[in-house]
Amino acid sequence: MAEFLQFLISGLTVGAVYALVALGFTLIYNASGVVNFAQGEFVMLGGMVTVFASAAGAPLPLAALIAIVAAVIIGLLLHRLAIEPARGASAVTLIIITIGASILLRGLAAIVFDKQFHKLPAFTGETPIDILGAAVQPQSFWVLGGTAVVVVALYAFLEHTILGKAVLATAANRLAARLVGINTTTIMALAFGGSAAIGAVAGILVTPITLTNYDVGTLLALKGFAAAMLGGMGNPLGAVVGGLLLGLLEAFGAGYLSSTYKDAFAFLVILFVLFAAPQGLFGRRVVERV
Repeated sequence: MAEFLQFLISGLTVGAVYALVALGFTLIYNASGVVNFAQGEFVMLGGMVTVFASAAGAPLPLAALIAIVAAVIIGLLLHRLAIEPARGASAVTLIIITIGASILLRGLAAIVFDKQFHKLPAFTGETPIDILGAAVQPQSFWVLGGTAVVVVALYAFLEHTILGKAVLATAANRLAARLVGINTTTIMALAFGGSAAIGAVAGILVTPITLTNYDVGTLLALKGFAAAMLGGMGNPLGAVVGGLLLGLLEAFGAGYLSSTYKDAFAFLVILFVLFAAPQGLFGRRVVERV
């Protein structure tokens, strides 16, 4: 029972991070139709900027705020300098642009920071908490709680604010949104900034557990993409559920099978979704008249 609970909590913790990355994918995909493979670099920036700002003497909350602001600025620049000039390009072209942006950000991070692994101190100590025989790090509760706060805040923003409803309108039909006076370019920029902030929060929350360096974003982006596909690309609820399911699959697979194949589960999920359920768990079937 203790072993099962250990794997369960570990899976939920990692899955919460995947859920935040998948939410970033979903937010941008809904607003612009772009699959942003630079999303993992926002997670990397959240962790790395916080580490170096903290090392420079900034209190941890201020360092985290600096990291979020830096990620948002880079997200806005990505939209303004890379995505907006290519408006109207094919989906493949836009994907290649985001992959190129990911490589650029990774290279710049290696130059500006370094290539070493770094860790933040746990927010409330590192003494494990015993839960029915399972040793749980206090930081795991910060990750789960932080993810819950982000999800609730995003839901409240989308459902109960004028700007959020403009995002939903743009996601539903970009042309109709423009016809009723919504500035869809601004909405797309907001989506990139918001997804960057979500990614940075994920990086800040998870760095005390998993460490960070300039190269962690690539694998996180792939796993976040797998989670978004599993839940249904474009569905925020699906992104959260897909992330948690992927985290649990990894944890139980590594625990009961072999940790050697832990990173392979995300790719197996992508293949399964592509072959068995292209619309994902919560996605809608699309019918085209020809």
